[in-house]
Order: sequence, then structure tokens, then C-alpha cells
Amino acid sequence: MTTPQNRPETWARSAPAESVGPLSDCLVIDLSRALAGPHAAMMLGDLGARVIKVEAPGSGDDTRSWGPPFVADADGERHSTYFLSCNRNKESIALDLKAADGKDTLTQLVRQADVLVENFRPGVLDRLGFDVERLHELNPRLVVLSITGFGHDGPEGARPGYDQIAQGEAGLMSLTGPSKEEPTRVGVPIGDLLAGMNGAYGVVAALHERNATGRGRVVRTSLLAAIVGVHAFQGTRYTVAGEVPVPTGGHHPSICPYGLFRSSEGPVQIAVGSEGLWQRFAPAFGLDRPEWATNPQRVADRDAVNAAVDAAFAPFESAPLLAKLTELGIPAGRVRDLGEVYEWDQTKSQGLLIDVEHAALGKVTLPGPALRFDADEAGPATRTTHAAPPTLDQHGDSIRHWLNETSAQPLRVVQ
Repeated sequence: MTTPQNRPETWARSAPAESVGPLSDCLVIDLSRALAGPHAAMMLGDLGARVIKVEAPGSGDDTRSWGPPFVADADGERHSTYFLSCNRNKESIALDLKAADGKDTLTQLVRQADVLVENFRPGVLDRLGFDVERLHELNPRLVVLSITGFGHDGPEGARPGYDQIAQGEAGLMSLTGPSKEEPTRVGVPIGDLLAGMNGAYGVVAALHERNATGRGRVVRTSLLAAIVGVHAFQGTRYTVAGEVPVPTGGHHPSICPYGLFRSSEGPVQIAVGSEGLWQRFAPAFGLDRPEWATNPQRVADRDAVNAAVDAAFAPFESAPLLAKLTELGIPAGRVRDLGEVYEWDQTKSQGLLIDVEHAALGKVTLPGPALRFDADEAGPATRTTHAAPPTLDQHGDSIRHWLNETSAQPLRVVQ
């Protein structure tokens, strides 16, 4: 990010020793709360950035009170598992951004930072005295990530954004569930998560651009943009073909058979995604009929095809059925609950569970980051250990001490 040729002489990050990775020279100020912004900042922290989370005194991030479930520490204080899910690899400082001392501390942080993440409603940061012009006056190299519910402008840009509202407004619930009469939310806050992911990759692009220009810029995304951005083939069904998609339950709308079927023991999923796969699958289960020879024919007769597959699977127990499908080369799988997922050896082998030492709870296990980087002769390319989500203001004193030390040193910016 910042090179010796373009950074202040007294540059100091004071990042934790385990903070290695592509962004290990990057300081992120996380002003966000709930999920979209915190998820983006956590992704940057997973990549090695030092992330300082600014929280409201007394209450902290909204998600600290979201539950149950809560987990009690030795003193009986409750900690939200929701907060623990999206705030690893961060430090916490409590600041009242309406008070002079809070504004002053944030000003010092902005001067040191590479990235600022915020998901206030449009105009809130301006009213606090930190509009974009002021932020870039304090630090022209600052990359600002701004995440909103429905966009920062437009006729409905001022609307507050919560995930389920956005899932409905952006059409996702109209595609999900058993029928159009039962619109169904996705089981995780997917709009928030996708907005955070989009924001994180936008930040990385802006940091790369800054290496050439020397200046930061504002990166904007929203829950609306994140969901519309993943409509994929469902979107072009409308924009190109003029069709309004409807839910198809556990089955794919454009490929057949592709979805959830039932053995004698319960659900099994298959993906017969090509004619070559169908030509292996159909004879093995007595489904080789001329009227179903092509995918368009099968999609047009989906109900009958699906009923025939269910009937063919009914005599099988799940394990022998999956073994037969695997032998045929048909993509297939179980439907696992999350307990089974986290106990699965394959999940563990991919580094998707991490153990951290929480300041109040002791050792806890968290879902881990989705990216892995190959190591080379220089060592690991990203974190080998992770920091637990912080308690409220856990690092306030150490951050203030660092800022005081930094501000006491003369700055000489190399042109």
C-alpha cells in the first residue's frame, strides 16, 4: 500500500505481531456497526490489515446486544455470538463522536489511516463534521468505504437499510422458497454479507489505484446493489427474455434434474448439469425416455421428471445412493445441518475453523476466513493466528497511547 517513497517518515502501525498478509501495512478505521461494514473491515483484517473499531461508549456496536444466543463469561457478563461472528482481527476503542475529545481522537486516527469504513445513513457522517471533503483534507490518501441500504443518492437514498427489508425490496425473496405465495428470506443476512464483500474488494482496488495516483477515493456500495448484482441468470431472464422469475423451491429453474430429491432416509441433492451427465444418469435409474432427451424438454416437463427421480430414489438409503451417484460421476451431496458442517473433516481441513483467545471468554472457536494463500520461501502469505473479537474499548488506552506517541513526533511527508 504505502511505500517508503510516499509515506510520512514517522509512519507507525503498531499492528499485532501475527498481522501478516497482503494488507499488513494498512490501517483501517471501522466506524461501522451491525454487519455489512463490520464484515468488510473483518475481511481486510483477515488479510493482515490493522483494524481499529470505533464504538459508542457504554453500548458499543448494535450487535453486542443481538441475541440470544449469548455466552456468559466468568463474571456473568453476556457476550453476543452475533457480534463474535463479524469482528475478529480488530481492536476496539470507545469514542463519543458528538463530543470534542471523541472528534479529536477520530481526527488523529484519520490522519494515520489508509481506509475508513462507514455505514451510517446518508448525511450522518457529514453532520458529525467528517464529510468526504474534510476527511480528504485531513488525509488525501484516505480510501473511504461507504455502505448504505439503498444507495447514497436517488429518490430513496435516505432509507435505512436492514438485510431482510433489502432482500424483499431487491427481489431476492421473490425467487426463494416453495412458491410465490410464500416469499422466503435467505437463511443468513446475505445482502449485508455481499455488500461487505463488494466493499472489501472495492477498497483493495482503490488502494491499488492509490499506488499510482497518490490519492484515495470514495468507494460506495449498498445492500440493494449487492443483491441486484447477484441476480445473475435470473436478472437476464427479465432484462433480455422479459420473464419475471418465480420460486422453484429446491429445484433449479433452468436445469433438470437439478435439486433436492428424497431417498428412503431423507434428502439428497443432484446436479445433472449437462447432457453427458444425463446420458449416464438416466439409464442407471430407468429414466432414459426419448421425450426427456434434452434439457429444454426436461425443464418443460419438470414436475414429471422430478417425480420420476423421486420414485427412482425412494428404495435407496442415502449412503448407497450417494455411492452409486459418485460411481456414475453425477455431482451429488447430502443436506447437512451446521453442526454436521463444523464437525466435518473436510471443513476442518480447509482452515474454516479458528481458535482464538477472547479477553473475557477464554478460548473460543469461530468460523474462519474463506481465503487461503500459498506460503513460499519467505513464509506464510497471510495470518497464521487470529485475534478474537474485542470487548468494548478493550484497546482504548493502548490506541490513545500510540496516537499520543505518534503525534509527538515531527512529520516529514516525502513528496
